[in-house]
Amino acid sequence: MTKKDSERRPISRALLSVSDKTGLVEFGKFLSQRGVEILSTGGTASALRDAGIAVKDVSEHTQFPEMLDGRVKTLHPKVHGGILGMRDNPAHQEAMQAHDIQPIDLVVVNLYPFEQTVAAGGDFDECIENIDIGGPALIRAAAKNHRDVTVVVESTDYEKIMAEMTQLNGATSADLRRALAAKAYARTGTYDSAIAGWFAGQQGERFPEHLSFSAKRRQMLRYGENPHLGAAFYAGGPARPGVASATQIQGKELSYNNLNDTDAAFELVAEFDMPAIAIIKHANPCGAALGGDLKEAYLKALACDPVSAFGGIVAANRPLDRAICEEIAKLFAEVVIAPAADDAALEALAAKKNLRVLLTGAMPDPAATGMAIRQLAGGYLAQQRDNGHISLEDLKTVTKRAPTAAELEDLIFAFRICKHVKSNAIVYVKNGATVGVGAGQMSRVDSSRIAAMKAAEAGKAAGLSESPAIGSVVASDAFFPFADGLLAAADAGATAIIQPGGSMRDEEVIAAADEKGLAMVFTGMRHFRH
Repeated sequence: MTKKDSERRPISRALLSVSDKTGLVEFGKFLSQRGVEILSTGGTASALRDAGIAVKDVSEHTQFPEMLDGRVKTLHPKVHGGILGMRDNPAHQEAMQAHDIQPIDLVVVNLYPFEQTVAAGGDFDECIENIDIGGPALIRAAAKNHRDVTVVVESTDYEKIMAEMTQLNGATSADLRRALAAKAYARTGTYDSAIAGWFAGQQGERFPEHLSFSAKRRQMLRYGENPHLGAAFYAGGPARPGVASATQIQGKELSYNNLNDTDAAFELVAEFDMPAIAIIKHANPCGAALGGDLKEAYLKALACDPVSAFGGIVAANRPLDRAICEEIAKLFAEVVIAPAADDAALEALAAKKNLRVLLTGAMPDPAATGMAIRQLAGGYLAQQRDNGHISLEDLKTVTKRAPTAAELEDLIFAFRICKHVKSNAIVYVKNGATVGVGAGQMSRVDSSRIAAMKAAEAGKAAGLSESPAIGSVVASDAFFPFADGLLAAADAGATAIIQPGGSMRDEEVIAAADEKGLAMVFTGMRHFRH
């Protein structure tokens, strides 16, 4: 007998207790036909019996009744002893015989739908009742004794069990049992994380002492940011419309960079009530605009930087129609994401076979609270999600000249865009559209000059007689530490500035704005994005 043969474990008795009945009857019939005794409880037992499958109630097996409204049914030595008893340990076998404990070789459990109950808006008591106790205990016991016991926590693994039992004459291999045990512990870990997170929220704890979070792998990726890096895409956390919940209608498989950029684009357009388009490249907007409809917004956004838009991500905050999709189809874009699209819109994009089209069904709420987490060596940084929002009432005019109504409208738009640009961020806006973006520079004056340069280049390419930065407004994500950044904006033709304020040189910057005849408002809110 080979080592692999000695590690095979036949299945003669199984415990099935599942809330998800997918594939249950087919699996139960397979086990029954192979002579496996099936122990079960509640709805699982009823579903199996209704299909003509012989089932023994756990209460009959333990000679102890279910009690406390079903809270206690599998928590019994004849169940856990049958799972945890080691088959090659003489002392274990002697104890099992002395107490009439029969071995249980297969444990099939999926847990009470706690996460689904929370997602559906269940009240406190309902969520509490959907916290499984016996299920995790069974799963962990079976996974611990995986040398002898096979544990299944997902119906998608029934096929693997049936295939091995067919091939190995009713047994499973050590390799499969070990792989299923790893999955089992991952499942109970994510389940407990979901409960811990929910409880912290119920207590109003924004940053609990012990932080736990969970996610499920949705997709293996070809590689990460660069081809030498392995990567995967996980979905988890509070439900939020976006890339993790979207349906891909067409196109190639999404890459790591696609996913990152698409998330940035969709979160940006969610900021606005009017039809809005964002075109994102390397997580920064190379164009964003508002319009009377999506087509108008798209053309305005594209005009900001048509060169950088090549190979970018297009996000819309309205359902796509044919008019905008015909325009998008003229551009080489990697991804289009929107809440919905009609048939004519999808038909217009269908010719671009490699273009990924994602539909989310809804828009994310920009005002929603949440936690943003970033990994550091040996730890994590956690902060509130930046849902800061500036309205006209929040602005403080600090210059001699107050902004006009048109300037104020563009200033508010520009500052919201700034929130989604890597710091140091400078954004030039004119008529509800970006005309120049400076992102990720080490000095604010460089960002200001780059944004002005990009505006001038785009204007020249469009055949304009002057840079679209002339007559624009400028937003800065943080205060101007010196007047040089503001002066660069003035030299480019800007007429109004929005910035947080708070520098020790604010008076110097205000004086420079007054000298240039600029209007300037302070927000009191900073939007660093690193």
